[in-house]
Amino acid sequence: MTATSGLGTTQLASPDLLRSVFRRHAAGVAVITARGETGPVGFTATSLTSVSAEPPMLSFGIGAGASSWPAISTTEHVGVHILGEHQQSLAATFARSGADRFGPSTAWREGPEGVPVLDDVLAWMVCRIVGRVPAGDHRIVLAEVLLGDPTGPGRPLVYHQGRFNGLRD
Repeated sequence: MTATSGLGTTQLASPDLLRSVFRRHAAGVAVITARGETGPVGFTATSLTSVSAEPPMLSFGIGAGASSWPAISTTEHVGVHILGEHQQSLAATFARSGADRFGPSTAWREGPEGVPVLDDVLAWMVCRIVGRVPAGDHRIVLAEVLLGDPTGPGRPLVYHQGRFNGLRD
């Protein structure tokens, strides 16, 4: 592949190219939670996608080396939480390796199916995992929505250029 006039600087496919391109893609911020063998687990995800309306299904990606993967790989249910712009620190906590994600600064409760449900989010759902698909160094998890609450107040948190930001009009 060569650079063509008007296309800028073309690069061959690489992990760095993919990361650079997706830093320019603004994405909503979600936290995925599950009950693990030794307690709750969770991680920040920007890969949340609506898959199907009938039945209601969604998907998200998780690294096969992520600390939450062992629990996600075997659990039947997950919590999916859409974060508000007031939750930048919560998003950062769940994104940070080695963080005490369910420590005193995280308000949560045990929800349906034993799934950890975070407080004060814009919306949350409890989902049943229906598939786990290998995708390179990640897994794509498919989940059917069982129930949820879309009524939390506020505006969405977005991730862009390596930072959490509020959505601006």
